[in-house]
Amino acid sequence: MRVVILLSLILAAGGCSSSPQALPVQPDAPTNGGIVDTVGKELDKIDGRVAAAVTVAKENADKPEVVKAETGVALSYLPKPSEGDVAFARQRAAKADQKDYAEAVAYGKTLLAKIDADWAKMEADQVEAKRVSQLKDARIADLTKQVEQAKKDAAQNIWTITGAALVVIGGLCCAFASVRAGVTIILTGMLCGAVPFIIESEYFGIIAGSTLAIGAGLGIWWLWDKVRDSVHSNDDQATPKE
Repeated sequence: MRVVILLSLILAAGGCSSSPQALPVQPDAPTNGGIVDTVGKELDKIDGRVAAAVTVAKENADKPEVVKAETGVALSYLPKPSEGDVAFARQRAAKADQKDYAEAVAYGKTLLAKIDADWAKMEADQVEAKRVSQLKDARIADLTKQVEQAKKDAAQNIWTITGAALVVIGGLCCAFASVRAGVTIILTGMLCGAVPFIIESEYFGIIAGSTLAIGAGLGIWWLWDKVRDSVHSNDDQATPKE
């Protein structure tokens, strides 16, 4: 029993492994870069056309019809403004103070810079989210493989421990009891220890199939011989004695 316990502890210690490295935190962003790229391209297209229309309108400030048409094109790409924003713009136009215009332009540039920075961060987060997601998928696949290997190793360890225990028992039986019984137990233990290697062998299917076929053939032959002996026995009993 002590030998079996010692073997179990050795095998268990050999199967232990260090904890895997912790995965980085996945950013709160989509892992599909196609969505981000598509939306970004559409927004860039809208921004470019609005800016182009406003630029042409400013260049043709002396042509009211052109200004009206180009600003109409620019507005078609933009959402409808709120009443408050429209009122504020009208008040600014009525006042016509260059300081107010300068402050509005500065605010617009600052807001645009922030939006660009936020968008760049979102794109970076998307790339990182995709990378971490791939790491998670790889970790799941690795853990699944480890679980399967652990099950396989556990099954092998059971056969190995059983075989070792039977060999020890067989040796004790040879020393203190029947040598024939002890040798039989030892051979059985050796067979138990070899079972994992037999199962993993590439010829296992052929060996198992051949063994089953031979066993089936022997069973059929035994049944046929049994029936033949029974028929002969009945014939001998039916034959009258002189």
